[in-house]
Amino acid sequence: MGRTTLKSKLELTGIYLLVLVMFAVILYPLLWALSMSLNPGTSMFSSKMIPDNLTLEHYRWLFSDPSSDYGLWYKNTLIVAAINAAASVTVVSLVAYVFSRFDFTGRKYSIYTFLILQMFPVLMGMVAIYLLLNLVNLLDTFTGLILIYVFGGLPMNVFLVKGYMDTIPRDLDESAKMDGAGHMTVFRRILLPIASPILAVVALFTFMAPFMDFLTPRIILRSPEKFTLALGLYNLINDKFANNFTMFSAGTILIALPIAIVFLFLQRFLITGLSEGATKG
Repeated sequence: MGRTTLKSKLELTGIYLLVLVMFAVILYPLLWALSMSLNPGTSMFSSKMIPDNLTLEHYRWLFSDPSSDYGLWYKNTLIVAAINAAASVTVVSLVAYVFSRFDFTGRKYSIYTFLILQMFPVLMGMVAIYLLLNLVNLLDTFTGLILIYVFGGLPMNVFLVKGYMDTIPRDLDESAKMDGAGHMTVFRRILLPIASPILAVVALFTFMAPFMDFLTPRIILRSPEKFTLALGLYNLINDKFANNFTMFSAGTILIALPIAIVFLFLQRFLITGLSEGATKG
């Protein structure tokens, strides 16, 4: 009994130590970014973890200085993120519904294709995508960027949502059809409300993507007035003569605000969606 208790305590201690290390690894750069944004001046090397004189001048500069396009970058990113989330949820839910509820020729191999496509990142085909967007005049446009986000994340998201929908009893569909409901009515009135937790997960992840991604906008967008936040903030420190690391830190901290708002809005769905999506997929 004593050995079992000792073993349990050691295991619990190990788990807490692991969580503490992971927490420190995640929190340390975040604290540095926050402290740098509150440090006076523009140099990264003169910044301190605990500033001697706290200042909000960098946050004010981002929105008030005529030379700063941060507000424009923020608006561009919000537009791309909102449309990407809405379009992704719409397309993913429809495609997942078809795979989950319909039997058609090639269904099995189509699912296998989706599984294989998950193994390859979108950037592997970026040259072909670049040439295609240029051919259809969607290069340097939000439309082209959104299409890449929506269809680039389609295989993973469809497989995730399909796995969730497969667990919803087909008896519900049959009962609705006996009452005269069509396929779209079943989809809208029955499957969508039940699958809302996993769709909320898809909405959050697709909303976050444009805020976090740098390489895709870098390849697609050329006009400075169309830059997203990641691309615009990169330009603050890209020039070898630039020394804007404190302003860069302030800009990165503000990125968390819309993501946190969306997370809080979807919170009641997310916990259920993340846990059940893993077990039902």
